[in-house]
Amino acid sequence: MGWYFKAIGRRRIIEFILLTVFAVFFAGPLLNLVVLAFSGQWTYPDLLPHQWSFKWWKFVFEQDDVAKSIGLSFLIATIVTALSIVLCIPAAYAFARIRFPFKRVFLFSFLLTHAFPKMGLYVSIAVLFYKVGLMNTMLGVVLVHMINVLMFMTWIPTAAFRNIQAAQEESARDVGATPLRVFRSITLPMAMPGIMVASVFTFLNSLDEAQGTFLVGIPDIKTMPIIMYSIISDFPSSAGAVFSIILTAPTIILLVAAQRLISADVMASGFQVK
Repeated sequence: MGWYFKAIGRRRIIEFILLTVFAVFFAGPLLNLVVLAFSGQWTYPDLLPHQWSFKWWKFVFEQDDVAKSIGLSFLIATIVTALSIVLCIPAAYAFARIRFPFKRVFLFSFLLTHAFPKMGLYVSIAVLFYKVGLMNTMLGVVLVHMINVLMFMTWIPTAAFRNIQAAQEESARDVGATPLRVFRSITLPMAMPGIMVASVFTFLNSLDEAQGTFLVGIPDIKTMPIIMYSIISDFPSSAGAVFSIILTAPTIILLVAAQRLISADVMASGFQVK
């Protein structure tokens, strides 16, 4: 039995080392951002700042267009999420419930926006938008963001609808429920966790989108990531840390909420072509 306990001890040591590495490489940069954002004076090689201060927060919010860019980013992300739900949920239901030719090909096609370098895709879109007059418009920026999130809003809800037993829907139909009522009362509520997770990913992806917004929306439409680049390049690193926290906080909050809604195995099933 001695060898067994030794093997358990070695495994725990390995798990502890891996956890430590994970904490250093993933939590470390976030902790450094927080310390940097609240530092008044911090010089190398000191581990902690000499002074703590809110001056960089005040500095960032006093910059022109910062408050406007924050509101604009959340507005665009909300619009993109709402429109994606309206357009993609019926498509996801069709992929999950209806048999039609080339279904797998169509479902796989939603991956194409993530299969190639995005800058090349955005340049092509910008050329097209220039011809139809969508450059430097809110509609153009929203369309660019939607193109980038179609995969999330199609694949994950498709998995959610597919995991619902068809017998439950058929039982409701047998007692006289109309197809619309079955969808509204049974199918949609049961698929809602997957739809919510897809919506969270869509919202966060739109919130962080920078390249497409820069090519299509500049000079008038400036979202948080666009303003952040200018702050990082033109101002001290502490100001960039403040803006990074502003961008990161919604991501952490919404991802924690998404984790409570759906399990990892269901999430993984959303990226399987069947």
